[in-house]
This record gives sequence, structure tokens and C-alpha cells, in this order.
Amino acid sequence: MLSKTEKTFSLIFLIIVIAELVCDNIETLTTFHYLTKPLILISLIFFFWNYGKHLDNKTRLFTFLALILSLFGDVLLIFADASTTFFIGGLVSFLLAHIMYVFTFLKKKNNLNNTVLLTIILLVYAAGLFYFLKDGLGDLLVPVIIYMIVILSMVITAFLRKGSVPKSSYFFVFLGALFFITSDSLLALNKFYEPLPFSGISIMLTYSIAQLFIVLGIKKQQ
Repeated sequence: MLSKTEKTFSLIFLIIVIAELVCDNIETLTTFHYLTKPLILISLIFFFWNYGKHLDNKTRLFTFLALILSLFGDVLLIFADASTTFFIGGLVSFLLAHIMYVFTFLKKKNNLNNTVLLTIILLVYAAGLFYFLKDGLGDLLVPVIIYMIVILSMVITAFLRKGSVPKSSYFFVFLGALFFITSDSLLALNKFYEPLPFSGISIMLTYSIAQLFIVLGIKKQQ
């Protein structure tokens, strides 16, 4: 399912992610966290730019913008504990990144797909998550609701690619979208509900897998 190039990059990517997890969780290495976290998206950007040249211009542009905006979001969230402004900036960056992914996925939309069941499942999930978050959101209530709507749209449009792209491309992108919503859910619960055990590890792992799978899936579409 993965080419030799993709396997090699995935290994390098895994090493970078492990380095970030170590630096973020060991106090004496915290300084390196400011390098290792951005390096996750930087590596993906360079990989996609070099190996996604077979894709049409709009797909490349939207995906590239999604990755750049995600990088900005990562950098801003590093400083989220210092000021709510940084968290809001990160939220906006990832909101725009998800919109770019939506545009990317819609390029390969298959109108024959029925999204009713998936939409119902996602709405039930979002309602359950919102039940736990609502009391802790404060002034961020509306921005978080908007963010939830956009990321649900991202998952739905990832599903809409089914049948119009190779199976491996669909599988990676859709699974990546599910990992993304998992990561964001963990982040939201940890921030607005209650601190989760090993939250830094679980959030970063699911987020990194999400971005990697989406990039690999887009690269595999024809």
C-alpha cells in the first residue's frame, strides 16, 4: 500500500514525532520542543511539495495552504498557556486549514455517495462532546461551535471521495480525517472539561497520524 519513498518518509516522520513527544514531556529537553513541534509539519510540507507534483494545481495549492495554516496553528498553540490570544489564533489557523482540506476533498467528490448515516453519527458525536464542553467554553462558545461544524464538514467531504479515487487514497484520507477529529476532541476535553491523563501524548499522536494519512492519501489520488 505504501511505496518505498512513502515508507522511508513515514519512518523519518515517526522519528520526528517521537522526538517531539520526548522533548515535550521531559523538562530538561523542553527548549527543543520549540523546534521539534514545528518540524512535524515542516517535514510534511517538504514531502508533499516534492512528491505531489503529479496532482492538479488546485489540489496542490489547497493542500499546501492547509499544511501551512496547520504549521501556523502549531506554533501559536505552543504559547497557548501564556495567553488566550495565542489559543484563538491557533483555533483560527486550524479552522482555515480544515476549510482548505474541504476544498481539496471536494475536488474528487463522488455525488453517488450517501452521507445521511455518517452525518447523523457525526452530529450525535458532536452533541455528546458539546455536552461536556459547554460549561467551560465561556466567550469561546460560538467560535468552538463554528469550528466543530467545519471539522465535521471536513470528515464528510473526505468520505465523499469514496469511489472517485483509488481505494488507498480514500482510506488514508478518511482515516486521517477521523484521527483529526479525535485529536481535536481530546484537545477540547483537556482544555475545556478536565485535564486528561497523558493528554500531550495522545493529542500529538492522533494529530500527527491525521496529517500524515491525509497527505499520503492526497498524494495517492490520480
